[in-house]
Amino acid sequence: MSFANEIIKRNHVSILGSGEKTLVLANGFGCDQNMWRFMLPALTPHYKVVLFDYVGSGKSDLSCYDQTRYSSLEGYAQDILDICEALDLQDVTFVGHSVSSMTGLIASIQKPTAFSKLIMICPTPCFLNFKPDYIGGFEKSDLEELIDLMDKNYIGWANYLAPLVIGANNSETLVAELSGSFCSTEPVVAKTFAKATFFSDYRHLLKDAKHPVLIFQSSQDALASTDIGDYMLQQLPDAELKLIEAEGHCLHMTHPDIINQELKNHID
Repeated sequence: MSFANEIIKRNHVSILGSGEKTLVLANGFGCDQNMWRFMLPALTPHYKVVLFDYVGSGKSDLSCYDQTRYSSLEGYAQDILDICEALDLQDVTFVGHSVSSMTGLIASIQKPTAFSKLIMICPTPCFLNFKPDYIGGFEKSDLEELIDLMDKNYIGWANYLAPLVIGANNSETLVAELSGSFCSTEPVVAKTFAKATFFSDYRHLLKDAKHPVLIFQSSQDALASTDIGDYMLQQLPDAELKLIEAEGHCLHMTHPDIINQELKNHID
């Protein structure tokens, strides 16, 4: 099997649409490419859209999972770079949700020619508080308790986290779907990704961004406050911030029409 075919199989890569410009969509923690389905009808008539699952999530090849590699976001960024190489992608617009905003940033710094711009949906470079200079939203002890809950009551952990992520006043169906997605992930994989997500600090990389960045910030997000959006806007060399009046951390699922319109305006 060729390298390209291996990667396509490994990361369950899907290619939709046939526009001149290419979008690579990368899901957040505990999710898979199916979470982008609400945006696809408006995107595929105009762009080539590349979807994938990180190794360990969705319909990826779990036999390729390496806990050491995926214990840091660099491992997930390498998945993105492998896909770009396998498909011979250049100048793509990378759209990352949540933690994938940072994996996309890492990948784009490592191989700038593969990317043209980055679009970040509800991003944060660090979830931890480093008072008084930076408030990521969580004390380390709080996040450690959350990780411990994964060991003690995995379903309870999923049912606790899902409404926080989606937003308590948004669709109960989406909350249930996200909880189910968390539960369908192998616990070892989920815990390793959770640690890489919640305990990482990539603030130092923001200044090294090589491409224009568009940030979509939710006005009410339990995981990434508006202060974080403002912080990133100040630290990134070339950035624009769109504040969306909405609740939750998954604007691509709860407000896809708004994100699609703003995204198309930005790209075109």
